[in-house]
Amino acid sequence: MTDKTPAAAPDLYTTAGKLADLKLRYHEAVTASGATAIEKQHAKGKMTARERVDLLLDQGSFVELDEFVRHRTVAFGMEKKRPYGDAVVTGTGTIHGRQVAVYSQDFTIFGGSLGEVAGEKIIKVMDLALKTGVPIIGILDSGGARIQEGVVALGKYGEIFRRNTAASGVIPQISIICGPAAGGAVYSPALTDFVIMVDKTSQMFVTGPDVIKTVTGEDVGMEELGGALTHNKISGVSHYLASDEPDALDFARALLSYLPDNNLAELPVFDSEVELETTDADRRLNTIIPDSPNQPYDVKTVIEHIVDNGDFLETQPLYAPNIVVGFARVEGRSIGIVANQPNAMAGTLNIEAGEKASRFVRFCDAFSIPILTLVDVPGFLPGTDQEWTGIIRRGAKLLYAYAEATVPLVTVILRKAYGGAYIVMGSKQLGADTNLAWPTAEIAVMGGQGAVNILYRAEIKAAEEAGEDVAAVRTRLANEYTYNVASPFLAAERGELDGIIEPAATRVSVIKALRALRTKRATLPAKKHGNIPL
Repeated sequence: MTDKTPAAAPDLYTTAGKLADLKLRYHEAVTASGATAIEKQHAKGKMTARERVDLLLDQGSFVELDEFVRHRTVAFGMEKKRPYGDAVVTGTGTIHGRQVAVYSQDFTIFGGSLGEVAGEKIIKVMDLALKTGVPIIGILDSGGARIQEGVVALGKYGEIFRRNTAASGVIPQISIICGPAAGGAVYSPALTDFVIMVDKTSQMFVTGPDVIKTVTGEDVGMEELGGALTHNKISGVSHYLASDEPDALDFARALLSYLPDNNLAELPVFDSEVELETTDADRRLNTIIPDSPNQPYDVKTVIEHIVDNGDFLETQPLYAPNIVVGFARVEGRSIGIVANQPNAMAGTLNIEAGEKASRFVRFCDAFSIPILTLVDVPGFLPGTDQEWTGIIRRGAKLLYAYAEATVPLVTVILRKAYGGAYIVMGSKQLGADTNLAWPTAEIAVMGGQGAVNILYRAEIKAAEEAGEDVAAVRTRLANEYTYNVASPFLAAERGELDGIIEPAATRVSVIKALRALRTKRATLPAKKHGNIPL
């Protein structure tokens, strides 16, 4: 069947004719944009709205909703073009056999713009997802609000935002940006749990380059202003930089495999054969910590040695790389992982790292996903830039997130755990259920070199006056401080640690800790909501 309607119209006074008319209308609905518009979309390296849905969902599972709706606008000649579907495809289907709701904006119809009817379709499928307790995935490719419909279109954005907020912490929400998202349209993805963008294809910005040029005189291109790389590396709006659209859709499918259907549902469980004896692979962790406290290592190697099959789905890998967050499985069950990364900025906590980790911790807590925290943090990043841009308030978000979390919390201190940063990183005092440390751990108010400047001023001054090697004296004093004050055995003596383990025993220790915490029940004081330092 071609895009053109056959000349012979069906007889609508017969059952056969009515069935034929249904087939013709459905064909018209699924080809509403026409072949030319689809070719233009493909020429840009972009898939159509329906192609994206088909690739995202299990084959043959999509059930479309409202394919026959049309816009009601008569202004600016809009009554002359009323295609079925009104620039968005909505419906339900399955991913890995699990039910989801989805909407996909159709750029080939009115540039994917959101009008009254398109907004109603999105609202309807969001309400259905919330009512049935299933994840919702939005695929965005839109020029924004339909200007011909004015305030009505803007009002629908407000209703969508309200539903994003109502669904937050109740059902997982994922946004896949496959084209432009400008103005008010960007706030719906920002309210969802995860945002996926496609390199060189996706753009998100509140104000476009032309307006910025007019108002401020600043020249900036669309990619630099709001491209996928910008939002993955600089702003932190996006959680994954996809190489192309199939990669974006694959990531969404993989992400959902770690998540429950809703906040009351059980986590998905996969078959897993776990060895509870220490293996040769486990023993490789015994050599991962360098002898020098200033030498970095890759914490992802530690993660891969702990989790099932070494599989780790990292989110926001390009943003704030000094902290690593993502999902994995232990004994076939999902966990969230937060880990300082010594390979980037020595693993210090800055504003970006704190906000990245705090949002992740709160997501895991909302959906009852246990959290494993791996600690190697020398402190907060010093500097006027950090202080003036609010590291006190914004850094407190991570503290707040851990302190209010009621999910199982397992913390392993790998090396440095200094000062306030140690407390913030899922410490016993904030509510960690199991707090373990490697013998390489250093737990103290500050590191040895910093402590020497305060505690051993007289000794250093005497060494200078005696013509001794001051650097060697400082190193000796710092080592003595670390051994006498920062030793994990001192913390264990005071009950601040639940155990000190050989690195090779980490995987088995984490398995056993999570087993013991599987039936954990904890409640917070009754209140409307807390006042997190936003």
